[in-house]
Amino acid sequence: MKAAGIDLAGVVSRPTGLCLMDDTLHFASCLVYTDAETLARMEGWAPDVVAIDAPLALPRGRASLAKGSNIHLRECDRELLRMGIKFFPLTIGPMRQLTERGIRLRAALEKQGMKVIETYPGAAQDILHIPRKGKGREKLAEGLNRMGIKGVTAGLSADELDAITCAYVGILFLKGEYQALGDPEEILLILPLS
Repeated sequence: MKAAGIDLAGVVSRPTGLCLMDDTLHFASCLVYTDAETLARMEGWAPDVVAIDAPLALPRGRASLAKGSNIHLRECDRELLRMGIKFFPLTIGPMRQLTERGIRLRAALEKQGMKVIETYPGAAQDILHIPRKGKGREKLAEGLNRMGIKGVTAGLSADELDAITCAYVGILFLKGEYQALGDPEEILLILPLS
């Protein structure tokens, strides 16, 4: 089993973290910038699932981000709120660009025949009781190592560490050891079991 994790940047001028992990929790990670680079890497890696840290669908009833609307949250977002997990709504500021890019990337990957899931590494880290990157790369790397992931170091970028978390969630998904938040007709957010 192989899972890829993508910590997607909202714009191509910022790095996107990529990770490929197998079911023994060995991984390879790197940074890319463009969607073309990401798609090429995914095609070469041929993972069984791609777990992306970005909103991959709009809320039900919202046709686009360009038109104003009072609809801002998806059901999975509401469930995160109920769990007390902090996140940025997909309709505010830079999250709009990330959402648009995530939706495009999902469509391109699915066109290549790949299974794509949405995840959120901050929420996964909260559930797994490991520090988020805001607490320092060293602490996040230590937490990922405690999960059994082989060879995580603080020398990796924060984007790679979040991509590693996404790939780990992808492995849990493949093993059936996950929870799915939200409405499947909208999108499900895949996270570790609580």
